[in-house]
Amino acid sequence: MQFDDIMVPNNIRQPSEKGLSVFIKKHFIFYIVIFTVGISFTGGYGLASFQKEQKKEETKTSRVQKTENFSPPNVPLPQGVSEDVDFDLFWNVWKRVKTGYITKNIEDKKLFYGSLAGMVAALEDPYSVFLEPDTAKKFDESLSGTFEGIGAEIGMKKNQLLIMSILPDTPAERASLRSGDAIVSIDKKDTAGMTIDYAVSIIRGKGGTPVVLKIYRADEGKPRDVTIIRDKIVVRSVTWKILPDSHIGYIKLAHFNQDTESGFKDAVQNLMAQRVSGIILDMRNNPGGFLDTAIQVSGYWVDGQTVVIEKYDEQNKDEYKSRTRASLRNMPTVVLVNEGSASAAEIVAGALQDYKKAVLVGVKTFGKGSVQDLQRLKDGSALKLTIAKWLTPNGRSINEEGITPDIEVLMTEKDYTENKDPQLDRAIKEVKNITVKKQ
Repeated sequence: MQFDDIMVPNNIRQPSEKGLSVFIKKHFIFYIVIFTVGISFTGGYGLASFQKEQKKEETKTSRVQKTENFSPPNVPLPQGVSEDVDFDLFWNVWKRVKTGYITKNIEDKKLFYGSLAGMVAALEDPYSVFLEPDTAKKFDESLSGTFEGIGAEIGMKKNQLLIMSILPDTPAERASLRSGDAIVSIDKKDTAGMTIDYAVSIIRGKGGTPVVLKIYRADEGKPRDVTIIRDKIVVRSVTWKILPDSHIGYIKLAHFNQDTESGFKDAVQNLMAQRVSGIILDMRNNPGGFLDTAIQVSGYWVDGQTVVIEKYDEQNKDEYKSRTRASLRNMPTVVLVNEGSASAAEIVAGALQDYKKAVLVGVKTFGKGSVQDLQRLKDGSALKLTIAKWLTPNGRSINEEGITPDIEVLMTEKDYTENKDPQLDRAIKEVKNITVKKQ
Protein backbone atom coordinates (compact mmCIF):
# COMPACT_ATOMS: atom_id res chain seq x y z
CA MET A 1 0.00 0.00 0.00
CA GLN A 2 2.06 2.79 -0.78
CA PHE A 3 5.21 4.47 -0.14
CA ASP A 4 4.36 8.01 0.61
CA ASP A 5 6.72 10.73 1.46
CA ILE A 6 5.60 11.30 5.01
CA MET A 7 2.87 8.76 4.83
CA VAL A 8 1.16 6.53 7.29
CA PRO A 9 2.64 3.07 7.36
CA ASN A 10 -0.31 0.99 6.13
CA ASN A 11 -1.23 -2.35 4.75
CA ILE A 12 -3.73 -1.09 2.22
CA ARG A 13 -5.80 -3.74 0.53
CA GLN A 14 -7.47 -3.25 -2.80
CA PRO A 15 -11.28 -2.98 -2.55
CA SER A 16 -12.84 -6.30 -1.66
CA GLU A 17 -16.13 -7.85 -0.63
CA LYS A 18 -14.87 -7.66 2.97
CA GLY A 19 -15.07 -3.87 2.75
CA LEU A 20 -18.26 -1.82 2.46
CA SER A 21 -21.50 -3.52 1.47
CA VAL A 22 -22.66 -3.39 -2.14
CA PHE A 23 -25.44 -1.03 -1.12
CA ILE A 24 -23.09 1.46 0.47
CA LYS A 25 -20.60 1.17 -2.39
CA LYS A 26 -23.32 2.23 -4.82
CA HIS A 27 -24.84 4.97 -2.70
CA PHE A 28 -21.96 6.11 -0.49
CA ILE A 29 -21.46 9.63 -1.85
CA PHE A 30 -25.15 10.48 -1.68
CA TYR A 31 -25.81 9.26 1.83
CA ILE A 32 -22.57 10.46 3.33
CA VAL A 33 -23.68 14.06 2.94
CA ILE A 34 -26.78 13.33 4.96
CA PHE A 35 -24.94 11.35 7.63
CA THR A 36 -22.40 13.93 8.60
CA VAL A 37 -22.47 16.90 10.87
CA GLY A 38 -18.74 17.12 10.36
CA ILE A 39 -15.98 18.57 12.50
CA SER A 40 -15.28 21.01 9.70
CA PHE A 41 -18.25 23.01 10.95
CA THR A 42 -17.24 23.36 14.59
CA GLY A 43 -15.98 26.91 14.28
CA GLY A 44 -19.31 28.66 15.01
CA TYR A 45 -21.87 30.01 12.60
CA GLY A 46 -22.88 33.45 13.95
CA LEU A 47 -25.07 35.08 11.33
CA ALA A 48 -23.98 38.56 12.31
CA SER A 49 -21.73 40.24 14.84
CA PHE A 50 -23.22 42.04 17.81
CA GLN A 51 -25.32 44.96 16.59
CA LYS A 52 -26.30 47.98 18.65
CA GLU A 53 -28.76 49.33 16.14
CA GLN A 54 -32.28 47.87 16.23
CA LYS A 55 -32.53 47.79 12.46
CA LYS A 56 -29.48 45.55 12.18
CA GLU A 57 -30.78 43.34 14.98
CA GLU A 58 -34.07 42.94 13.13
CA THR A 59 -32.20 42.08 9.96
CA LYS A 60 -30.22 39.41 11.81
CA THR A 61 -33.41 37.95 13.33
CA SER A 62 -35.04 37.84 9.93
CA ARG A 63 -32.09 36.00 8.44
CA VAL A 64 -32.06 33.47 11.27
CA GLN A 65 -35.76 32.77 10.86
CA LYS A 66 -35.31 32.35 7.13
CA THR A 67 -32.54 29.83 7.74
CA GLU A 68 -34.52 27.90 10.33
CA ASN A 69 -37.45 27.66 7.94
CA PHE A 70 -35.24 26.14 5.25
CA SER A 71 -36.81 22.91 4.06
CA PRO A 72 -34.24 20.12 3.58
CA PRO A 73 -34.48 17.66 0.70
CA ASN A 74 -36.95 14.84 1.25
CA VAL A 75 -34.51 11.96 1.59
CA PRO A 76 -35.44 8.59 3.15
CA LEU A 77 -33.61 7.53 6.30
CA PRO A 78 -30.83 5.10 5.34
CA GLN A 79 -31.28 1.58 6.67
CA GLY A 80 -29.62 0.94 10.03
CA VAL A 81 -29.38 4.59 11.10
CA SER A 82 -30.89 5.51 14.46
CA GLU A 83 -34.10 7.54 14.30
CA ASP A 84 -32.62 9.71 17.05
CA VAL A 85 -30.35 11.30 14.42
CA ASP A 86 -31.92 14.50 13.10
CA PHE A 87 -30.70 14.89 9.52
CA ASP A 88 -32.48 18.24 9.24
CA LEU A 89 -29.72 19.57 11.50
CA PHE A 90 -27.13 18.99 8.78
CA TRP A 91 -29.04 21.01 6.23
CA ASN A 92 -29.72 23.69 8.82
CA VAL A 93 -26.00 24.07 9.55
CA TRP A 94 -25.17 23.95 5.85
CA LYS A 95 -27.55 26.81 5.13
CA ARG A 96 -26.31 28.87 8.07
CA VAL A 97 -22.70 28.50 6.95
CA LYS A 98 -23.58 29.44 3.38
CA THR A 99 -25.58 32.52 4.34
CA GLY A 100 -23.93 33.67 7.55
CA TYR A 101 -20.16 33.14 7.27
CA ILE A 102 -18.14 36.29 6.70
CA THR A 103 -16.93 35.00 3.32
CA LYS A 104 -19.95 34.44 1.10
CA ASN A 105 -18.26 32.72 -1.84
CA ILE A 106 -17.58 29.42 -0.12
CA GLU A 107 -17.40 26.58 -2.62
CA ASP A 108 -20.04 23.94 -2.04
CA LYS A 109 -17.52 21.21 -2.86
CA LYS A 110 -15.17 22.48 -0.17
CA LEU A 111 -17.93 22.26 2.44
CA PHE A 112 -19.00 18.91 1.07
CA TYR A 113 -15.51 17.36 1.28
CA GLY A 114 -15.00 18.93 4.68
CA SER A 115 -18.14 17.26 5.98
CA LEU A 116 -17.02 13.89 4.65
CA ALA A 117 -13.61 14.28 6.27
CA GLY A 118 -15.30 15.31 9.51
CA MET A 119 -17.47 12.21 9.58
CA VAL A 120 -14.51 9.87 9.15
CA ALA A 121 -12.48 11.87 11.69
CA ALA A 122 -15.26 11.24 14.23
CA LEU A 123 -14.08 7.61 14.32
CA GLU A 124 -10.94 8.89 16.13
CA ASP A 125 -8.80 6.47 14.13
CA PRO A 126 -5.69 8.04 12.56
CA TYR A 127 -5.65 5.42 9.79
CA SER A 128 -9.25 5.95 8.63
CA VAL A 129 -9.52 8.99 6.41
CA PHE A 130 -11.42 10.54 3.54
CA LEU A 131 -9.08 11.62 0.74
CA GLU A 132 -10.06 14.46 -1.56
CA PRO A 133 -9.28 13.82 -5.25
CA ASP A 134 -5.91 15.63 -5.23
CA THR A 135 -4.77 13.81 -2.10
CA ALA A 136 -6.05 10.50 -3.44
CA LYS A 137 -4.06 11.08 -6.64
CA LYS A 138 -0.87 11.69 -4.63
CA PHE A 139 -1.61 8.56 -2.65
CA ASP A 140 -1.81 6.52 -5.87
CA GLU A 141 1.39 8.09 -7.17
CA SER A 142 3.20 6.94 -4.05
CA LEU A 143 2.30 3.34 -4.87
CA SER A 144 4.28 3.57 -8.08
CA GLY A 145 7.43 4.42 -6.13
CA THR A 146 8.10 7.84 -7.68
CA PHE A 147 6.98 11.21 -6.30
CA GLU A 148 8.26 14.61 -5.21
CA GLY A 149 8.84 15.22 -1.53
CA ILE A 150 11.49 14.76 1.14
CA GLY A 151 11.85 10.97 1.39
CA ALA A 152 10.48 10.27 4.87
CA GLU A 153 7.45 8.59 6.38
CA ILE A 154 5.44 9.38 9.46
CA GLY A 155 3.22 7.49 11.82
CA MET A 156 1.24 8.53 14.85
CA LYS A 157 1.57 7.46 18.47
CA LYS A 158 -0.37 8.99 21.34
CA ASN A 159 -1.70 11.66 18.95
CA GLN A 160 1.82 12.81 18.05
CA LEU A 161 3.13 12.81 14.49
CA LEU A 162 6.49 11.03 14.36
CA ILE A 163 9.13 10.44 11.72
CA MET A 164 9.01 6.69 11.16
CA SER A 165 11.56 6.04 8.49
CA ILE A 166 14.03 7.80 6.22
CA LEU A 167 14.93 6.73 2.71
CA PRO A 168 18.64 6.71 1.88
CA ASP A 169 20.06 9.48 -0.31
CA THR A 170 17.03 11.75 0.05
CA PRO A 171 16.50 15.31 1.35
CA ALA A 172 15.27 13.90 4.68
CA GLU A 173 18.48 11.93 5.17
CA ARG A 174 20.63 14.90 4.16
CA ALA A 175 18.76 16.99 6.73
CA SER A 176 19.69 14.37 9.38
CA LEU A 177 16.10 13.47 10.26
CA ARG A 178 15.73 10.19 12.18
CA SER A 179 13.14 7.63 13.14
CA GLY A 180 11.44 8.79 16.33
CA ASP A 181 11.71 12.53 15.67
CA ALA A 182 8.47 14.29 16.62
CA ILE A 183 7.04 16.79 14.13
CA VAL A 184 5.86 19.82 16.10
CA SER A 185 4.90 22.00 13.14
CA ILE A 186 5.01 22.08 9.33
CA ASP A 187 5.66 25.49 7.77
CA LYS A 188 4.61 27.01 11.11
CA LYS A 189 1.33 25.04 11.16
CA ASP A 190 0.94 23.33 14.54
CA THR A 191 0.55 19.57 14.07
CA ALA A 192 -1.60 19.14 17.19
CA GLY A 193 -4.76 17.43 15.96
CA MET A 194 -3.44 17.22 12.40
CA THR A 195 -4.22 14.05 10.48
CA ILE A 196 -1.43 12.04 8.90
CA ASP A 197 -2.83 12.43 5.41
CA TYR A 198 -3.09 16.20 5.73
CA ALA A 199 0.51 16.27 6.92
CA VAL A 200 1.41 14.31 3.78
CA SER A 201 -0.32 16.82 1.56
CA ILE A 202 1.53 19.84 2.92
CA ILE A 203 4.96 18.24 3.28
CA ARG A 204 4.89 17.01 -0.27
CA GLY A 205 5.45 19.53 -3.02
CA LYS A 206 7.30 20.48 -6.15
CA GLY A 207 10.98 19.57 -6.29
CA GLY A 208 13.28 22.47 -5.47
CA THR A 209 10.85 24.12 -3.05
CA PRO A 210 11.46 24.30 0.73
CA VAL A 211 9.42 22.96 3.62
CA VAL A 212 10.22 23.79 7.25
CA LEU A 213 9.64 21.12 9.89
CA LYS A 214 9.94 21.91 13.57
CA ILE A 215 11.47 18.75 15.01
CA TYR A 216 11.69 17.61 18.62
CA ARG A 217 14.25 14.95 19.50
CA ALA A 218 14.20 13.59 23.04
CA ASP A 219 17.93 13.93 23.69
CA GLU A 220 18.06 17.54 22.49
CA GLY A 221 15.63 19.01 25.03
CA LYS A 222 13.91 21.57 22.80
CA PRO A 223 12.48 21.69 19.27
CA ARG A 224 14.34 23.17 16.32
CA ASP A 225 13.45 24.19 12.77
CA VAL A 226 14.79 22.08 9.91
CA THR A 227 14.53 23.47 6.38
CA ILE A 228 14.38 20.75 3.72
CA ILE A 229 14.43 21.24 -0.05
CA ARG A 230 12.02 18.86 -1.76
CA ASP A 231 13.24 16.65 -4.57
CA LYS A 232 12.12 13.82 -6.81
CA ILE A 233 12.00 10.63 -4.76
CA VAL A 234 12.45 7.27 -6.43
CA VAL A 235 11.77 4.31 -4.17
CA ARG A 236 13.61 1.14 -5.02
CA SER A 237 12.02 -1.34 -2.68
CA VAL A 238 14.58 -4.18 -2.96
CA THR A 239 18.37 -4.08 -3.06
CA TRP A 240 20.77 -6.94 -2.40
CA LYS A 241 24.47 -7.84 -2.15
CA ILE A 242 26.86 -10.36 -0.68
CA LEU A 243 28.45 -8.91 2.44
CA PRO A 244 32.24 -8.47 2.30
CA ASP A 245 34.47 -11.01 4.02
CA SER A 246 31.60 -13.46 4.28
CA HIS A 247 29.33 -15.56 2.14
CA ILE A 248 26.19 -14.06 3.60
CA GLY A 249 23.47 -12.63 1.38
CA TYR A 250 22.02 -9.26 2.40
CA ILE A 251 18.57 -8.13 1.20
CA LYS A 252 17.35 -4.64 2.04
CA LEU A 253 13.57 -4.49 1.82
CA ALA A 254 12.60 -0.82 2.03
CA HIS A 255 8.92 -1.11 1.22
CA PHE A 256 6.19 -3.44 -0.01
CA ASN A 257 5.09 -1.72 -3.20
CA GLN A 258 4.38 -2.56 -6.83
CA ASP A 259 7.90 -3.68 -7.77
CA THR A 260 8.68 -5.63 -4.60
CA GLU A 261 7.63 -9.13 -5.68
CA SER A 262 9.73 -9.14 -8.85
CA GLY A 263 12.67 -7.44 -7.13
CA PHE A 264 12.64 -9.87 -4.22
CA LYS A 265 12.43 -12.87 -6.55
CA ASP A 266 15.47 -11.62 -8.49
CA ALA A 267 17.42 -11.06 -5.27
CA VAL A 268 16.71 -14.57 -3.98
CA GLN A 269 17.55 -16.22 -7.31
CA ASN A 270 20.85 -14.39 -7.60
CA LEU A 271 21.89 -15.13 -4.02
CA MET A 272 20.92 -18.79 -4.28
CA ALA A 273 22.88 -19.08 -7.52
CA GLN A 274 25.94 -17.88 -5.62
CA ARG A 275 25.29 -20.47 -2.90
CA VAL A 276 25.24 -18.08 0.06
CA SER A 277 25.52 -19.59 3.52
CA GLY A 278 22.80 -17.44 5.06
CA ILE A 279 20.47 -14.46 4.55
CA ILE A 280 20.08 -11.18 6.42
CA LEU A 281 16.71 -9.58 5.64
CA ASP A 282 16.90 -5.91 6.60
CA MET A 283 13.44 -4.42 7.17
CA ARG A 284 14.51 -1.55 9.39
CA ASN A 285 12.51 1.60 8.63
CA ASN A 286 10.22 -0.35 6.30
CA PRO A 287 6.80 1.28 6.76
CA GLY A 288 4.77 -1.45 5.10
CA GLY A 289 2.71 -1.74 1.96
CA PHE A 290 0.57 -4.30 0.18
CA LEU A 291 -0.73 -7.27 2.14
CA ASP A 292 -0.37 -9.67 -0.79
CA THR A 293 3.28 -8.71 -1.15
CA ALA A 294 3.96 -9.42 2.54
CA ILE A 295 2.39 -12.87 2.14
CA GLN A 296 4.45 -13.47 -1.01
CA VAL A 297 7.72 -12.56 0.71
CA SER A 298 6.92 -14.64 3.81
CA GLY A 299 6.27 -17.62 1.57
CA TYR A 300 9.96 -17.94 0.74
CA TRP A 301 10.39 -19.27 4.30
CA VAL A 302 6.86 -20.34 5.32
CA ASP A 303 5.74 -23.35 3.30
CA GLY A 304 1.97 -23.24 2.67
CA GLN A 305 1.16 -22.19 6.24
CA THR A 306 -0.76 -19.25 7.67
CA VAL A 307 1.22 -16.02 7.41
CA VAL A 308 -1.25 -13.64 9.04
CA ILE A 309 -4.74 -13.64 10.55
CA GLU A 310 -7.14 -10.83 9.75
CA LYS A 311 -9.54 -10.39 12.69
CA TYR A 312 -12.73 -8.41 12.12
CA ASP A 313 -14.35 -9.17 15.47
CA GLU A 314 -14.46 -12.02 17.98
CA GLN A 315 -16.41 -14.28 15.63
CA ASN A 316 -15.05 -13.36 12.20
CA LYS A 317 -11.51 -13.77 10.97
CA ASP A 318 -9.63 -14.81 7.83
CA GLU A 319 -6.32 -16.64 7.59
CA TYR A 320 -3.93 -15.91 4.73
CA LYS A 321 -1.58 -18.71 3.75
CA SER A 322 1.66 -18.54 1.80
CA ARG A 323 1.62 -19.54 -1.86
CA THR A 324 5.28 -19.07 -2.83
CA ARG A 325 7.64 -22.04 -3.11
CA ALA A 326 9.59 -21.94 0.16
CA SER A 327 13.07 -21.95 -1.35
CA LEU A 328 14.58 -20.41 1.80
CA ARG A 329 12.86 -22.68 4.34
CA ASN A 330 16.16 -24.17 5.53
CA MET A 331 18.34 -21.10 4.99
CA PRO A 332 19.95 -19.60 8.14
CA THR A 333 18.16 -16.24 8.36
CA VAL A 334 18.31 -13.15 10.54
CA VAL A 335 15.75 -10.35 10.22
CA LEU A 336 16.68 -6.79 11.20
CA VAL A 337 13.85 -4.64 12.61
CA ASN A 338 13.51 -1.35 14.46
CA GLU A 339 10.91 1.19 15.58
CA GLY A 340 10.42 2.19 11.92
CA SER A 341 9.41 -1.33 10.86
CA ALA A 342 5.64 -1.35 10.53
CA SER A 343 2.58 -2.98 9.05
CA ALA A 344 3.57 -5.41 6.25
CA ALA A 345 7.11 -5.54 7.65
CA GLU A 346 5.68 -6.60 11.01
CA ILE A 347 3.58 -9.29 9.34
CA VAL A 348 6.67 -10.84 7.75
CA ALA A 349 8.75 -10.52 10.91
CA GLY A 350 5.97 -11.97 13.09
CA ALA A 351 5.41 -14.96 10.82
CA LEU A 352 9.10 -15.85 10.56
CA GLN A 353 9.47 -15.49 14.32
CA ASP A 354 6.41 -17.63 15.11
CA TYR A 355 7.60 -20.46 12.85
CA LYS A 356 11.20 -20.09 14.08
CA LYS A 357 12.39 -19.51 10.54
CA ALA A 358 14.52 -16.52 11.52
CA VAL A 359 16.15 -14.78 14.46
CA LEU A 360 14.96 -11.19 14.89
CA VAL A 361 17.62 -8.62 15.82
CA GLY A 362 17.15 -4.91 16.61
CA VAL A 363 14.49 -3.11 18.63
CA LYS A 364 10.73 -3.42 19.01
CA THR A 365 8.73 -2.58 15.90
CA PHE A 366 6.22 0.25 15.47
CA GLY A 367 3.00 -1.66 16.17
CA LYS A 368 0.82 -0.78 13.19
CA GLY A 369 -1.42 -3.82 13.00
CA SER A 370 -4.71 -2.61 11.58
CA VAL A 371 -6.20 -3.28 8.16
CA GLN A 372 -7.35 -0.47 5.87
CA ASP A 373 -9.74 -1.11 2.99
CA LEU A 374 -9.28 1.43 0.19
CA GLN A 375 -12.43 2.44 -1.69
CA ARG A 376 -11.95 4.69 -4.72
CA LEU A 377 -15.04 6.83 -5.29
CA LYS A 378 -16.48 8.05 -8.57
CA ASP A 379 -15.23 11.66 -8.37
CA GLY A 380 -11.58 10.61 -7.81
CA SER A 381 -11.76 10.84 -4.03
CA ALA A 382 -11.16 7.82 -1.82
CA LEU A 383 -12.12 6.38 1.54
CA LYS A 384 -9.50 4.57 3.60
CA LEU A 385 -11.28 2.72 6.40
CA THR A 386 -9.96 0.45 9.16
CA ILE A 387 -11.88 -2.83 8.99
CA ALA A 388 -9.79 -5.35 10.94
CA LYS A 389 -6.63 -6.03 12.95
CA TRP A 390 -3.62 -8.23 12.20
CA LEU A 391 -2.60 -11.21 14.30
CA THR A 392 0.53 -13.30 13.82
CA PRO A 393 0.09 -17.04 13.05
CA ASN A 394 0.29 -17.76 16.80
CA GLY A 395 -2.46 -15.20 17.50
CA ARG A 396 -0.27 -12.36 18.78
CA SER A 397 -1.68 -8.88 18.20
CA ILE A 398 0.55 -6.55 16.21
CA ASN A 399 -1.50 -3.39 16.68
CA GLU A 400 0.10 -1.06 19.27
CA GLU A 401 2.05 -4.07 20.59
CA GLY A 402 4.66 -4.39 17.87
CA ILE A 403 7.04 -7.31 17.43
CA THR A 404 9.75 -7.75 20.06
CA PRO A 405 13.05 -9.01 18.59
CA ASP A 406 14.73 -12.14 19.88
CA ILE A 407 17.94 -10.16 20.42
CA GLU A 408 17.74 -6.48 21.33
CA VAL A 409 20.51 -4.28 19.94
CA LEU A 410 20.24 -0.50 20.25
CA MET A 411 21.65 2.18 17.97
CA THR A 412 23.26 5.02 19.92
CA GLU A 413 23.83 8.63 18.93
CA LYS A 414 27.51 7.82 18.56
CA ASP A 415 26.70 4.93 16.20
CA TYR A 416 24.82 7.31 13.92
CA THR A 417 27.47 10.00 13.89
CA GLU A 418 30.30 7.52 13.34
CA ASN A 419 28.32 5.57 10.74
CA LYS A 420 28.49 2.35 12.74
CA ASP A 421 25.88 -0.41 12.60
CA PRO A 422 25.99 -2.69 15.65
CA GLN A 423 22.63 -4.23 14.66
CA LEU A 424 24.02 -5.46 11.34
CA ASP A 425 27.21 -6.61 13.06
CA ARG A 426 25.14 -8.73 15.47
CA ALA A 427 23.05 -10.10 12.60
CA ILE A 428 26.20 -11.30 10.81
CA LYS A 429 27.36 -12.98 14.02
CA GLU A 430 24.00 -14.73 14.46
CA VAL A 431 23.92 -16.05 10.89
CA LYS A 432 27.36 -17.54 11.42
CA ASN A 433 26.23 -19.09 14.73
CA ILE A 434 23.18 -20.68 13.08
CA THR A 435 25.35 -21.99 10.25
CA VAL A 436 27.77 -23.62 12.68
CA LYS A 437 24.93 -25.27 14.64
CA LYS A 438 23.51 -26.77 11.44
CA GLN A 439 26.82 -28.35 10.47
